[in-house]
Amino acid sequence: MKKTSQLNQINIAEDERFKRSEINNKHIQNGVRMIDPATTYIDPSVEIAAGVVLYPGCILEGECKIEEGAVIGPYTHLINTSIGKNAAIRHSVLQDTIIGANTTVGPFAHLRNKAIIGDGCRIGNFVEIKNANFGKGAKMAHLAYIGDADVGSGVNYGCGAVTANYDGKNKFRTNIEQGAFIGSNAVLKAPVTIGENAVVAAGSTVTHDVPANSLVIARARQEVKEGWVTPDN
Repeated sequence: MKKTSQLNQINIAEDERFKRSEINNKHIQNGVRMIDPATTYIDPSVEIAAGVVLYPGCILEGECKIEEGAVIGPYTHLINTSIGKNAAIRHSVLQDTIIGANTTVGPFAHLRNKAIIGDGCRIGNFVEIKNANFGKGAKMAHLAYIGDADVGSGVNYGCGAVTANYDGKNKFRTNIEQGAFIGSNAVLKAPVTIGENAVVAAGSTVTHDVPANSLVIARARQEVKEGWVTPDN
């Protein structure tokens, strides 16, 4: 019984390998550059334009659509995701996401649950975005989280900043208007709006709306107590 089961698994694997080879060859014939077809996994439902480059280790599942000129870097996993023209994705996981033209993502980013990223955006390393809209040219370079938010064009979202979107029972949205600057390690406690061109100082915890063109500082003032430590003799 065990032998029969093992043989069935071998047959299934061989059948899947044959089907995968057929799918990959079809895309190559249509003008897709595939660096290593043996390590590239593409579902039959995936649409890929001519001129797209796929690096080794890519997994493309579900209703994916990749437009011309896009580069899908090594070990990227796309599920039900659309990638715009000339976008570049590296070492990242994207699910139920839309990426605009000329946008870069990764390495090591995680975008999910209706993340919509506009044209010319920069989504960097160790970033997570969930159920959020990103306007044209917005940047979120590294080590940050945005969930349930609307981010305007040209926003700069700093390292370590997060939206506190969940209170243990309900989730709330954050609105960051165009041109705003979110400093490093800021916490935006939803629901909250950061106005157009406003600046959130690094390390601030923002709990109330911030008017346009203003600076918000929400942190304790630095104190220095000299002589606090007595060196051992």
